[in-house]
Amino acid sequence: MTGRRRWTTEEILDTAAELLRTSDAESFSVRKLAAALGTDSSSLYRHFRNKTELLRAVADRILLAAMDGYRPEGDWKQCITALALRLREAFGEQPQLATVWGRYASGGTGSRLVMEELLQALRASGLPDEEVPVRYHRIVILLAALIASEAGIGTIAPKEHEQGMEQFRVAVFGADPEHFPALAHFARDIRPLGADRRAAFEEILAAQLAHIETQIP
Repeated sequence: MTGRRRWTTEEILDTAAELLRTSDAESFSVRKLAAALGTDSSSLYRHFRNKTELLRAVADRILLAAMDGYRPEGDWKQCITALALRLREAFGEQPQLATVWGRYASGGTGSRLVMEELLQALRASGLPDEEVPVRYHRIVILLAALIASEAGIGTIAPKEHEQGMEQFRVAVFGADPEHFPALAHFARDIRPLGADRRAAFEEILAAQLAHIETQIP
């Protein structure tokens, strides 16, 4: 009689990541993961103490993938921008995991690599040491919010997206000038949230870095 197969940590994380491609963190469960693996939940708790620890590990793999082959080049702003775009691209391929990263964070190797590179870049900027952690925190909050927001739009089905666009057009072009004078005035130039997101991402990040630069003695 053969025993139940023992799954490796990497196999568990592979399956969890695959499940999270089509479901969010709220609907994801250790029980569903165990069913997908053909095992019971108790066997997975030998690898991860709870769902949160498992989700953090899955998100950390995205960070590891983003950091693979990264070599800082240019000045401190160029380094942070390049790193931010790597993170954006990595989570863009698995958008469901972007919200996991933003919500649960991570304490794994991938997270430490990102933290190290951001801190190194900020230190190279000339900021006083006491300012570096503060500015680091602001940048991470900004990146997590932007990436999670963009990823959320990326998970919307085409039909839902078109319905949203129609509602947007009705809300903007159908605005009563008497009650919404500014909206009516700018209606033809207002873009939906999904438009030009890369340009917006880079512009918002650049503004944050420019603000940091003003704090350098």
